[in-house]
Amino acid sequence: MSGVPKADWIVGVDIGGTNLNVGVIPVGGGPPIAFRTQPTRAQRGAKFVVDRVVKMIKDAIREVMQENGCGLEDFAGVGIGSPGPLDRSTGTVISTPNLGWRNFPLRDLIQNAVGLPATLDNDANAATYGEWWMGAGRDARTLVGVTLGTGIGGGIVFDGELYHGASDAAAEIGHMTIDSTGRKCNCGNYGCLEAYASGPAIAARAIEGLESDTESILLELAGDPENITAELVSEAVVKGDGYATEVINDTAKFLGVGLANLINILNPEVVVVFGGVARAGDHLFVPLRAEVRRRAFRVAEEACRIVPSELGGKAGVIGSVACFKKEMYGAV
Repeated sequence: MSGVPKADWIVGVDIGGTNLNVGVIPVGGGPPIAFRTQPTRAQRGAKFVVDRVVKMIKDAIREVMQENGCGLEDFAGVGIGSPGPLDRSTGTVISTPNLGWRNFPLRDLIQNAVGLPATLDNDANAATYGEWWMGAGRDARTLVGVTLGTGIGGGIVFDGELYHGASDAAAEIGHMTIDSTGRKCNCGNYGCLEAYASGPAIAARAIEGLESDTESILLELAGDPENITAELVSEAVVKGDGYATEVINDTAKFLGVGLANLINILNPEVVVVFGGVARAGDHLFVPLRAEVRRRAFRVAEEACRIVPSELGGKAGVIGSVACFKKEMYGAV
């Protein structure tokens, strides 16, 4: 148990390029309580983000203590999920293209400010582990998670263990190249999956088409092209908008290329897709599965379920707690 005291609660933290999520989960598992979310506002600097996270953690702990008549000693610690790559052993974020952090000692800053032990893992790893623990991937031996947010992240679970790779850099799914001479990605490379199918990339492709006087309800929904998001594109699809459906169909093709590669290499039982674009439902998943079927080996494709997240925006918080338990207790 690595010296972790007996406790009733663990705090989960999910740091994203757009939002920060914090919640508290019983050690034995369960839905997050004292859940709260705030915009990240990374442009205001790393200190601002950390200070905001620390306040959210302290507020969540205070709420649980008041409602359950417990004290700080009843909290085992804090599991943190952050964009990477990162070094889990030192708790350092090596680089985050969408936050602008480099060699940032995130774990220790939060641990020292809160006064509780903390662990650090990749945010997409955490979300994937959450789905394996309590979501769409329950009981799966082999699971791949693909998070479609400000960037595209990923996670891989083999037999209940997150696969981290030789240097904690495994499953950077968003940075597989799907077009060697394609769009420039925030990482500096060209043609990354993230440059086509992340939330901002979906919005950017939608806006490009609207500039050609395309008919769509997107502008009516957004009010201004700058307000268009992947979630809004998904909403327009559900409302029957033809142009938005084209954008989602293209997104499904890009994702299908990436998922077929993963399915051919890893042969997973389940692929879980996270993010607001998944709200398009069958409008996304039907063409996505068809593209994978066209590209992947049949025996691998037929063995794999491609499904939306069950835990939604709370997957990262739940998974960060699972990562804490695994690192500190040796089991989830």
